[in-house]
Amino acid sequence: MATPSLDTLSPLHWMGIVLALLSASVHLVLGVGFLPHPMGVLFVLSGLGFVGAVVLLLFDFRRRLLYAIGIPYTGVQIVLWAVLNWGTISGGTIPPSHALDKVAQAGLVVILIHLYRTAN
Repeated sequence: MATPSLDTLSPLHWMGIVLALLSASVHLVLGVGFLPHPMGVLFVLSGLGFVGAVVLLLFDFRRRLLYAIGIPYTGVQIVLWAVLNWGTISGGTIPPSHALDKVAQAGLVVILIHLYRTAN
């Protein structure tokens, strides 16, 4: 059985893991609350995507590819959220869970870009 490659993770990796799991948690909690609505399914799948990526990262599975996929995966979620919530944004009332998630995702994108650019 394979074991995680924790000794190859930098502090920046760990920060990215925390941000990805934070976003995953928000998506899973909100998604389960929306079920069985299709948006709930999408939220749950999104959360599971973040969890799956973290697991692959921990097992040192093609990390550079994970970074490359994670950048648009996370970035598109930020853009879609902004498009779908434009009225809320312009009204100035953003739920704390949404704000926390988007800040985490923005930080994750920055980390993923750096990791991608510096990976072998």
